[in-house]
Amino acid sequence: MTTATPAAATGEAFGLAEGPVWDAVRQRLLWVDIHAGQVLEGALGPTGRISVTRRHQFDSTVGAVAVAEDGTLLVAAQEHLVVVAADGTRYDGPRIVGAGERRRLNDGSIDPTGRFLVGTLGLDGGSRRETLVRLEPDGEVTTLDSDLTLSSGLAWTADGRTLYSVDTLRRTVHVRDYTRVGTERRTHLRLADGYPDGIAMDAEENLWVAVWGKGEIRRYAPDGTIAARCRVPAPHTSSVAFAGPDLRTLVITTATSELTREQRTQHPDSGRLFTVRVDVPGIPVPAWLGCPSLLPC
Repeated sequence: MTTATPAAATGEAFGLAEGPVWDAVRQRLLWVDIHAGQVLEGALGPTGRISVTRRHQFDSTVGAVAVAEDGTLLVAAQEHLVVVAADGTRYDGPRIVGAGERRRLNDGSIDPTGRFLVGTLGLDGGSRRETLVRLEPDGEVTTLDSDLTLSSGLAWTADGRTLYSVDTLRRTVHVRDYTRVGTERRTHLRLADGYPDGIAMDAEENLWVAVWGKGEIRRYAPDGTIAARCRVPAPHTSSVAFAGPDLRTLVITTATSELTREQRTQHPDSGRLFTVRVDVPGIPVPAWLGCPSLLPC
């Protein structure tokens, strides 16, 4: 089954838009443009259009953004985390990637208890030592995985018991019991075409997967079968999130990165954000819990 075709929602195209997050308290959308080093805030209109309302510029790549209940942002810069207070004041958080390593932070998300998880990728490709880590309330960092090729999307079931995580270059979506420390991960999905990137969970525990290189979002039923496909007029669909007051607006980020000139001509809306209405709402993403060791948490 194919869902409705998404419509371009931004006038602006981005190089590598990623990590959309709906901030329900302030009714705003957050996302990043990784290589541009920008965290963007936007307003979602009733027709699905998104207007940029604020930009936070960094002097490095930015892989992900999360938001606390009071509006404080937690940003995954290239090698470390950065806290951005509501007034724009910034505080350095823990370093995740060693200084000068050919790696960077990539996708991240908030777990059901409010802790931030973030993964890494290698800048030279071919790595098999990329990590997925979790920032604890005391500021310590716990490693969940250390043998990934490219850590990407994260999503949890509504009860918080199950974590889905993406290893993009292996074309794999892993699943594990998130309630038990050290639980072994299992393969949930392995794509035969395209590369899984960002993911999101809906209220019926269907997993929505952005498939890089295929220009589509796939909705997988809990048993791993494809329940629907959502075609996007941009080959590099990078991530997906549920937004709006009812969490029934699907926001899709795309990229111009890695497209040839011919591909950009054929797909002129590449790099824009897209939206489409869906029947089943998403699961709310919790606010970041914060941590006492990182001002101003």
